[in-house]
Amino acid sequence: MKNAARSGGPKKEIIPDRLISTIAGRLADKKRVRRTLPMWGRLHIDRQLPFLIVYRRPRDRDDEGTERLVLGEASYVQAPGQRGIQPSVRALVRTVARTMEEVFGAFLILEVWSDPIRATEGDPKDPAVPGFRIVTTRDGSLESTVNALEKALRKRRILGSKPEVELRSVRKLAPPGLSPLLSAKEEPRANVHYLGLEIRPIYRDPETGQTYPRVLRAVHRQLSIALKQALFEFTRSQTTHLPPNYQALGRRAMVKAVWEIDRRLAEISNSFDFLLYTTPSNPEQAWTKFKRGKCEVKPDFVYRPLPIEPGMVKRDLYEIPIERIEDPVVAHLFIEQRDEFDRKLTMLADRGTPRFLYGSLQLFGAPSADLLEMAKDLLKRLPRREGRRSSEGHVNASEFAQRAAEELDYFRLKNPAVSSQIQIRSDISGLMVSRGNLLIGDQAMIPRSRVEALIQHEVGTHVLTYLNGRAQPFKQLYSGLAGYEELQEGIAVLAEFLVGGLTRSRMRLLAARVVAVLSVIDGATFVDTYRLISDTYRLDQRSAFAVTMRVHRSGGLTKDVAYLRGLVRLIRYLNRGGEFEPLLVGKIAEKHVPVIQELRWRKILRPPPLRPRYLEDPRSEERLKRIRDGVAVHQLIT
Repeated sequence: MKNAARSGGPKKEIIPDRLISTIAGRLADKKRVRRTLPMWGRLHIDRQLPFLIVYRRPRDRDDEGTERLVLGEASYVQAPGQRGIQPSVRALVRTVARTMEEVFGAFLILEVWSDPIRATEGDPKDPAVPGFRIVTTRDGSLESTVNALEKALRKRRILGSKPEVELRSVRKLAPPGLSPLLSAKEEPRANVHYLGLEIRPIYRDPETGQTYPRVLRAVHRQLSIALKQALFEFTRSQTTHLPPNYQALGRRAMVKAVWEIDRRLAEISNSFDFLLYTTPSNPEQAWTKFKRGKCEVKPDFVYRPLPIEPGMVKRDLYEIPIERIEDPVVAHLFIEQRDEFDRKLTMLADRGTPRFLYGSLQLFGAPSADLLEMAKDLLKRLPRREGRRSSEGHVNASEFAQRAAEELDYFRLKNPAVSSQIQIRSDISGLMVSRGNLLIGDQAMIPRSRVEALIQHEVGTHVLTYLNGRAQPFKQLYSGLAGYEELQEGIAVLAEFLVGGLTRSRMRLLAARVVAVLSVIDGATFVDTYRLISDTYRLDQRSAFAVTMRVHRSGGLTKDVAYLRGLVRLIRYLNRGGEFEPLLVGKIAEKHVPVIQELRWRKILRPPPLRPRYLEDPRSEERLKRIRDGVAVHQLIT
């Protein structure tokens, strides 16, 4: 079909004048334009914008992959390169340019194409190194835009490589084998500008033409950022349009495929609760038996039966057509999500086997040497006993549930749609948030001095980010973007500090978890890890058992490095001037902060409706300022 389209045929294909006139009318009326072009191609203009990115498919050679590099932009056209249709392609582009020039005072046509030269013996170009050639006319009218594009491209890193960037000035600007879209004779308007970008096609095999999907995605994502930065400079310097940020030039409208894929990924996420199904359901019975055995015999843990067949869920997962997503930012998020779901499903299938630990290392990693040194230093530096606070008494599960309910009621005053529940259960130990609900072990006894800290850890962080995620159009923000756990736990522990409840014993517990994770990785038995935490690092027996159970569960879960590591990295982020409240938009990782900011600039995401109660307290603001000013982890003890 593709070859037939390229060969053309006896019939002369054109873009009808009536269609071009309709497009101009819709643009003038501030309406979105999405049209399929004759033979092959597509026009997509999200809204009135002072630029159009153009790709014309060569008529004399294969060019696999290049056409995807313009997809996802807010204003682009893909068109065939056959001679017969070129006059109407030029007419379409000129009509769009003239219509938008009248709105903005200037307009930029930016055409992209791939380098047609194949890698041959003696060719100085390395076909594996990314490369770009910026092609301009000789009038110098786009100097600041060209400089911005060159700078943006040089700053990109594509699969770890720095691109080669060069500039070329020509008399007639056009891809090889095609005529210019604009010329001095055809387009006398001085405020319609034309710029070219030639791309080294490292995303396909130079011999067979087969595309490398991951390389293509990497080029697409980095190129998209560079294009927006250059277009921002053009818009700012030569038009009447003043966007607040280059990311505001991205696409705002999402095609139906995005929301359908988001829905299907959410269904996969909702079909299992990873943490619940990797955590023993008999913690109290196991502790009683372990204690009766004088802490010398590994307890028998019982796990909930899986409600899914992991292999069948994986089949459904990989039937989701993420490749249909044009937007490189959203596609990247969803691919990350698919990969993480795949690993978690494998781990669920591997519960109770040595393979589970290897999957956990892939997903959560191991403690670094620096983190381990910090953990050991905290255990040595901080005294074991709390002093006065240790004698302030405890609250039971019912009392804690009542206080948590008050916090949820506070949320409902801000957002009546809050539907989270509190459940007291016999099959968990301590506290856990599952799908926005707070689960409390029926045997939980919580120090009174720690109640507010744990409320803000569990409800003020985990429940709140779930609810804020639910308020967004993307369901992935409440189910959790890939790798979200570390930032989540960092925020939750920081919340304990901000309400004045991060105690010595709590910090020692977080440090002990890091040491215990390394013990599991090194092959220690359950009893060995327990002795290390209890005897060497002097945690009380019940706490040492809980730490040991957590890191040995299901075969070895390294997730517990996330608490201290997340806190350290969050402090570093805030000390560098990072904003705190945007982190509460949903369940995200630190690496997603720029993406979330971009989606907000593009008006796809909304401001989060809920903020923690503690941010209304001036004392919390003072403590947050201490973090920004620079503070060591051991200085967070209150």
